[in-house]
Amino acid sequence: MTVSYSQSSVASDGVLDSHPRLAALTGSLRVPVVAAPMFLVSGPELVIEACRAGIVGAFPTVNARTVEELDAWMTRITAALAPSRGGRATAPWAANVITHSTNLRLEQDLELVARHRPPIVVTALGGPKRAVEVVHGYGGIVVADVVTLALARKAVEAGVDGLACVSAGAGGHTGFMSPFAFISAVRKLTDGLVIVGGGIADGQGVAGAVAAGADLVYMGTRFIATRESLAVTDYKQMIVDSDLDDLLVSPAITGTPASWLKPSLRRAGYDPERMPDKPERNYDSSQQGPKRWKDVWSAGQGVGAVGAIEPVAAVVDRLALEYEAALERIAGLGGATAKTAAVRR
Repeated sequence: MTVSYSQSSVASDGVLDSHPRLAALTGSLRVPVVAAPMFLVSGPELVIEACRAGIVGAFPTVNARTVEELDAWMTRITAALAPSRGGRATAPWAANVITHSTNLRLEQDLELVARHRPPIVVTALGGPKRAVEVVHGYGGIVVADVVTLALARKAVEAGVDGLACVSAGAGGHTGFMSPFAFISAVRKLTDGLVIVGGGIADGQGVAGAVAAGADLVYMGTRFIATRESLAVTDYKQMIVDSDLDDLLVSPAITGTPASWLKPSLRRAGYDPERMPDKPERNYDSSQQGPKRWKDVWSAGQGVGAVGAIEPVAAVVDRLALEYEAALERIAGLGGATAKTAAVRR
């Protein structure tokens, strides 16, 4: 079953009416979901299959260990998703660029962004201004990852088109605010694209986020255990076998608070009850080797929703069914409320 997502069909505030590019982006999706960019997990195959299934596929540029490899990845993605005569349109793809000052490869990555023109660029862990200059130069959309209102304000001032609100419950470098409170707060700052992530791993959660004012949902953990992800088999199986009690938020691995799987911490020699002091932050992608994330694995609070290793297409099919059922339930509750009010009058 196909569920076509239209902003106007699920929200009444018309936030995107004055943003044709953003409205076209959200209106093109089967389900309003972004397969979130995950370090050492998201690669070309996951991005391509996500877009073919009808959601935004995204990957961090630093997952390609060299500039040459990144060029090859982007070439492969653009070729696979190029429109074909009479073929079905695919969802847009996104490149995630780490803009922290320690990423010495940033300018080289942005040169490739300008050459391959991903429709969406997501900035993370640093200011988005340089990315805005490059991406707006070819008409692309820039979304900034933010974990606080202060960062959201700075990103809006820098000229981004949207915000990805990383909230409590997110995997990887996590946030600490309720996703619903975060959506409400950033809607006072911008009428642009709002993406929210944090523990949302099913279609019901997607519908709730959209009803609260989000345009799209960041969903990462749900796609770690897909056949197309770059995660090793042991990592995928650990996701399947884990639940909420298996998570720990700690800055001890990267210097920034992140949500980790306790079994992977123990396997790597850490005691989840006695984590070391946090190290200095460093996101220099020019350094060879995956460093901290290779054997210490992350997950968000949606981990309990993953029951098997399966293809991306199967995950999106299930999300679409759940999303449609949730929208029908919301519509039904609205009808029941109206009837109750009429009786009381």
